[in-house]
Amino acid sequence: MQPSDRSDPLTKAFPAGLAGDAEAVVSVMPASHLLPTAPFSVVVEGHQVLIPERLYNDEPPADAVASLSSRQRQLLHCLYSRHCDGVVRQRHLEKIVGSTDPWVVPFVVQLVGEYVLEILIVICDELRDLAAPGTGGHLAYGQFIVDNPAYFARTQRRVVSYWSCYYRGTYASFQGYPGRTLLDLLRSAASGRAGHSWPNLAPVASRVHGYC
Repeated sequence: MQPSDRSDPLTKAFPAGLAGDAEAVVSVMPASHLLPTAPFSVVVEGHQVLIPERLYNDEPPADAVASLSSRQRQLLHCLYSRHCDGVVRQRHLEKIVGSTDPWVVPFVVQLVGEYVLEILIVICDELRDLAAPGTGGHLAYGQFIVDNPAYFARTQRRVVSYWSCYYRGTYASFQGYPGRTLLDLLRSAASGRAGHSWPNLAPVASRVHGYC
């Protein structure tokens, strides 16, 4: 399904049913002279959404955020988890990572496939029970991966690449890397939802050197 023709591209980061809330959020965001970059497409509850790779807007003032509803604040935190500043991304991630709402899930999974170790640890701490069948997280994350297999395949490869490039000194083995723990949890959720084992694309040790 194609995203609806909403005026601001940031509103397309959420399913069409949240358009009014998304527009309210965008209305309080300070303007930026830089446009959001390279949106990626995923499917959320049968709707194609376009989530920015990065956005450059300053954070809105506290009184503007306070004027939003709880759902609107959730969407705002989702968007700012795509901010160009990693500290800003982490601060807003911490407000949403405990949610199992399906439109939140892709914002968290995207951060799993990125390079900030502190963010991976925050996600790992929050999603440690993801493998438990029947929980909200198990169902929400599993369904998202089942609906977006190519996207998750790319995420798996990115996790390995960032470990190989940046974190071998801290984690000599990929087995101890928090990103690997998260991939195991996400694959477990996907396996439960799909009814079969989800492919593990982490390479064997002898092939890791080609991942950077």
